[in-house]
Amino acid sequence: MNAVTGVFSYTGRAIAEELLARGEQVRTLSRVDAPGDPLRDKVEVASLRFDKSLADSLGGIQTLYNTYWIRFPGGGVGFEGAVSNTIALFEAARQAGVERVVHVSVANADRADDLPYFRGKHRIEQWLASSGLQHAIVRPTLVFGANDILINNIAWILRRSPIFVVPGRGDYRVQPVSIGDTARLCLEATDGSTIDAAGPETLTFRELVEVVRDAIDSRCAVVPGPRSAALVLIQVAGLLLRDVVVTRDELKGLSRSLLTTNGAPTGTDTLRGWLEEWGHLLGRSYVSERARNFK
Repeated sequence: MNAVTGVFSYTGRAIAEELLARGEQVRTLSRVDAPGDPLRDKVEVASLRFDKSLADSLGGIQTLYNTYWIRFPGGGVGFEGAVSNTIALFEAARQAGVERVVHVSVANADRADDLPYFRGKHRIEQWLASSGLQHAIVRPTLVFGANDILINNIAWILRRSPIFVVPGRGDYRVQPVSIGDTARLCLEATDGSTIDAAGPETLTFRELVEVVRDAIDSRCAVVPGPRSAALVLIQVAGLLLRDVVVTRDELKGLSRSLLTTNGAPTGTDTLRGWLEEWGHLLGRSYVSERARNFK
């Protein structure tokens, strides 16, 4: 029996689907139930509450796959709280006798301690390293796939706006990895390993936006602009959409090319190949982070 946090969300869903395809059993630890979800009848459901009930939710589990994290503070939880919650989850796993933990982190988590998002991920990696728990760490770059938020919402803007303003020159690099490759790497990670989940293509951010634009047959002009102006536009869009479109940490991480790896690619799926098949569906509707994770 495997436990996966957030099966009714994004990365957790992909891991659960891969486990089920391999004949494994899955229990989700979720903050909310989802009676109408297609996976609901295929998995056990336990509550993800960061209290004394957590160890009971992990009873009988061999491997815990943790995808729990936050993109931005919300629901009364900031990054410090997310770190504390994650450590509480791992301590509960120890108490419940879970044999191993596979933790989903982020690429270059140890290279940006000035950014709260990355610093929190780095602290968790450090805690795991000294915990004595059998564990593996998977560090995705920029993840793409069905029900993705970032790529979908870039496409949503490209479908509706005559101009897409790229912060700065847009020459900072990204190395997109598919959600399928990310899930596979989580399942295949060996104890004691830290693996970058990174695809075979490296693009500048401007090239990424242009590739998405071409895939959806948009005529939107992709132009560089001052980062400050781009941030203002993003904040205005967030107010109109009642969401956080992109955070300052995410923009700074992008501008430093943190969503890449120095090692060999570990994923095989290309963004261009995926867009050829699925691009026509991207951006038809906006996907809200707040609606998905802060119900």
